[in-house]
Amino acid sequence: MNAELFAVFAGSSIRLAAPMLLASTGELVSERAGVLNMSVEGMMLTGAFIGAMASWWTGNPAIGLLCGMLGVLPVALLQAFLSVTLRANQVVTGIGINILALGGTTLVYREIFGSRSEAAIPGLARWSPPGLGQLPLIGDAVFHQVWLLYAGLLVLAATAWTMRHTALGIALHAVGVSPRAVDQSGVSVVKLRYGAVLFSGVMSAAAGCFISIGDIHTFTEGLTNGTGYLVIAAIIFGNWKIGRTALACLLFGAATAMQFQLQMFGLHVPTALLVMLPYLLALIAVAGLIGRQTAPPSLTRPFSR
Repeated sequence: MNAELFAVFAGSSIRLAAPMLLASTGELVSERAGVLNMSVEGMMLTGAFIGAMASWWTGNPAIGLLCGMLGVLPVALLQAFLSVTLRANQVVTGIGINILALGGTTLVYREIFGSRSEAAIPGLARWSPPGLGQLPLIGDAVFHQVWLLYAGLLVLAATAWTMRHTALGIALHAVGVSPRAVDQSGVSVVKLRYGAVLFSGVMSAAAGCFISIGDIHTFTEGLTNGTGYLVIAAIIFGNWKIGRTALACLLFGAATAMQFQLQMFGLHVPTALLVMLPYLLALIAVAGLIGRQTAPPSLTRPFSR
């Protein structure tokens, strides 16, 4: 393996990890607040579709990104209403929304473009941090990424600071541990959980837009291809900690990149094994084989006053 090929592999790993990093930032806040947002996959797909269609119609990918993030809010509100207000099973409702999103986006896309069309869509610009993009060998391959990735890193840092150092972050942590104590203190559990789910929806939509208008510049049926489920696995892998979750996303991104890069390194591994590798790592994480996992005590538990 030479340095140039390794740089290409590293850049691909970061690019493929970016959607998981964006979505996991919001999903982690939701789970810390006690709501397992299983509809991340559907929200990503909805955001990717709306963002792609708006970018195609207006010719402006920035408007497409904004429309995608705003257009997913009704889906997030539905998830919050079912999970928080109606206190329905969060796993069942999330999977139901995922199926609804897959069917809805496929139907509308086929009505607009036909069953086999892949429309070319204006994409988000790429950007390199000053100085880093000019580094030899790794500058262009690693750091020349879609600007949304760097914006996501800023949101990740801001979220980590908010969760650790502000009253809002303390309240979100507390509502996932003991919602009754939060309620008795006079803070609304319902508002906190609604806000957490909405934030998760917006970040999931940004992740979907990263794929459709940031990376491949088109939309295809079932575009997310299970990425939302890997996001949930990454949070379990990271033991509900922001830094470790980000590293888990990078690991899953590297596992996905291997599907395309190992042949360049002269390594001949069955394609089926490479395709299943990210999900195998996710299964290991969910099974608890990497150590004890400590979820928020009130995760998935409905609250009533």
